Amino acid sequence: MTSTHLLPELDVPRETYAKLVRYVELLASESERQNLIAASTMDQVWDRHILDSAQLLRFAKPQADWIDVGSGAGLPGLVLAILGVRSITLVEPRRLRADFLIRCADALALTNVRVVMDKVDRFSGRADAVTARAVARTSKLLAMTHHLSHPGTVWVLPKGRSGQMELAEAQQSWQGRFRVEPSITQGDAVIIVASDIQRKGRG
Repeated sequence: MTSTHLLPELDVPRETYAKLVRYVELLASESERQNLIAASTMDQVWDRHILDSAQLLRFAKPQADWIDVGSGAGLPGLVLAILGVRSITLVEPRRLRADFLIRCADALALTNVRVVMDKVDRFSGRADAVTARAVARTSKLLAMTHHLSHPGTVWVLPKGRSGQMELAEAQQSWQGRFRVEPSITQGDAVIIVASDIQRKGRG
């Protein structure tokens, strides 16, 4: 696996890096029991998953309270927690994956993590930042999570090559401030950043 000197973008304290290493170990072990990430990406786990998740931090305020929808393997949620976000709620409806997230949070002593085993549309709360990785198209994600937002909420949504198309589709139903940022880990991937979001036709 890639060592830290090959990831200059991930400039973190030694204790934080040790937790990331331990998380990668837990992820690799659990992936042998349930399908958390594609086996073909494990050799590139630091670029494809850890750094890919870490880069999302730059699009929200440092003291933001996050919600990670469909957290699954803990990407990006557990990585953001390890990197020190104030709090993050991992919403995951599947029991095996929710159990894994709880075990990771305990093993890594992450007191800023809350795991909720439920579908996000049944979850109530407020978030400063909403993220989700490989869960649904952007328009659907906004519909699923808008009830968790307040006027200052930002959505930080990593997307693949379909990002621009998804954004155009979402803008048919949603209005607000949207921008597309390039991913630093994959040339054809983007990050949709959205704020001041309202469904069109509503105040």
